[in-house]
Amino acid sequence: MSRQQDPKGVILTGYISNIEVVSPASGVNSAEEIESSSLSRRTGHYSVQNRAKNAPGKPPYHRCNSQDSLDELAMDDYWTEVENITLSGEGDAEPHEEVQLKVPDEGEQEEAWLTEAGLATLFDESASDPEDMMGLLSTLTRTQAAAVEKRVEKLQQTLRKRNKQHQVPDVRDIFKLPGTPESKEDEAKSPERSENRKKDITTDGQAMGLGNRAGPAEQSVSEPETDINLEVSFSDQALSYKEGSKGSSEALTDADDKLPNFKLSRDKTGLTKVGDLSPQDMKKVHRLVLIEMTALFDTAGIDLKAHKAVKLKVKESGLFGVPLAALLEQDQRRQPGTKVPIILQRLISHIEDEGLDTEGLLRIPGAAIRVKAVCVELEGKFYEGLFPWESLKQHDAASLLKLFIRELPHPLLTVEYLSAFIAVLKLPTKKQQLQALNLLVLLLPESSRDTLKVLMEFFQRVIDHKEQNKMTLNNVAVVMAPNIFMFKGFRNKISEQQEFSLATETANIVRLLIRYQNLLWTIPKFIMNQVRKQNTENQKKMSKDRAMMKLLKKMAYEREKHEKQEKPLSEVDSSSQGFIRVQAPQFSKVSMAVQLTEELQASDVLSRFLSQDSSVSVKREDLCLYEIGGNIQERCLDEETYMKDLLELNPSAEWFIKCIQR
Repeated sequence: MSRQQDPKGVILTGYISNIEVVSPASGVNSAEEIESSSLSRRTGHYSVQNRAKNAPGKPPYHRCNSQDSLDELAMDDYWTEVENITLSGEGDAEPHEEVQLKVPDEGEQEEAWLTEAGLATLFDESASDPEDMMGLLSTLTRTQAAAVEKRVEKLQQTLRKRNKQHQVPDVRDIFKLPGTPESKEDEAKSPERSENRKKDITTDGQAMGLGNRAGPAEQSVSEPETDINLEVSFSDQALSYKEGSKGSSEALTDADDKLPNFKLSRDKTGLTKVGDLSPQDMKKVHRLVLIEMTALFDTAGIDLKAHKAVKLKVKESGLFGVPLAALLEQDQRRQPGTKVPIILQRLISHIEDEGLDTEGLLRIPGAAIRVKAVCVELEGKFYEGLFPWESLKQHDAASLLKLFIRELPHPLLTVEYLSAFIAVLKLPTKKQQLQALNLLVLLLPESSRDTLKVLMEFFQRVIDHKEQNKMTLNNVAVVMAPNIFMFKGFRNKISEQQEFSLATETANIVRLLIRYQNLLWTIPKFIMNQVRKQNTENQKKMSKDRAMMKLLKKMAYEREKHEKQEKPLSEVDSSSQGFIRVQAPQFSKVSMAVQLTEELQASDVLSRFLSQDSSVSVKREDLCLYEIGGNIQERCLDEETYMKDLLELNPSAEWFIKCIQR
């Protein structure tokens, strides 16, 4: 935290954004606006007394009820919030260690990316199982393969510069693209190598062993603009859009700045939400999403620079200023299964208990001195259950909620992905921006992702009362943006024009996160299909062990023989006769046979089970029908899943009714 004494004796505390993390758009402010502040933000400080409500060059303030465009909303609430943050930091007794960003060395970023993507074997043969890596590579789309190829080529170039003996496999050896030279030296001599390779990636549908996957021309979007297609790779869709708009100089119009009513195309095999999959499959999802996100930005020509925070000395216990992981660890010792910090849940509950109709909720700050005193009291009494919640004022609770977010040692959206979140707005369409946000949410650590979801749900409930509290989507986004993005410790200086641009950009990102939260925590079907294919490939490799196969066949024969002896004929091979057997080992009715029909959904199976087992005390919403085995580890089914269609996708699956494990 940086401080400076102004001429009037007021201490100004700077919350500074990193110029490398932020990629603001240009042309946001006029020269008059840039020169209007007597204390330039080039020094990294905010000038409180000069941030006048109707400063020259800024439009007069009018509270806006429109949900369409931030351009219609004067940003006064944003700057007022920045001032409140600044003033709330006065008199801090404890200095905060600042977050320092580590700039990756040449080649280090590519190595880190390949490692996170599960492809470390491409530069370090001892890093992981090469067969597992090949299983992953075999599932990639062409745009995803191009993203991998680009990082491998960059790493190759870096290692050549270093004159290292360490060999990185040539990309042709990895992907075996047709029509390439036999010799690596021949290709290295060709100045057109890179362009020709890119052309191969985007034109040859069979290059990656992708079977009959349609090319970009065949994937031209036919659904309405408001539909989000989850079956085709987002980067492939972006490539189709790019090729379809070649030669045109399209720019975002006023209409493009509106927020469409996007919806997900329904899939008969069911939507998959975060939390529906096993940890093993979520690990595969993370790797594939990282590759897909990178491919999407590559398609738009956006070069993302990953950052890493230098390790800091941070508090290991307490409530405020504690890393999310450490805070959850101490909470889980008190309440096993906790996924969102208890203090945050309690603050939200208190605000809601006081009523969401309060005008200016989240916008009007609590008394700074009182909020600091409450913060200290919470640290000492919260876990003992001695804190007097009845005396906590609602605006003070809202200020504490925002303080909790700001005091996190690392930003909620993480240092690694913060620049990518802001770069989302560089993508050419709202649909691509939404798709990128979907991927970025999936990439967040579980603790950040779960906490962010709880916050977005709370913000939406506040907005639902906008007629009473005057807090629209735009108002909430503008107020919360500096709390989520402008956290303490960034030391690089930014220009005032960048600061103004950052204000609008971050508010827009928060607006999208709130508006489309019901879509953003969904795992796209094309990613799920890749996970299924990877699991299938891994199973094929395991089946090569003849001894294991012999044992499995023997076990299968003995089990089949036993089942034929013990079960009625109607229960043998029930799926081939139009039935599935659903097991429920946690309940008194251990299993039941369910007849398959074209219209049978997962919700019907649950209803039938509950009607037959009256002893079940668990609430319906706490039960889920799980798909287990075959080409998936474990998946909690969407209730609108059509069972016959899913059985065709995964004929070896077994079906279990269990309590939801979330």
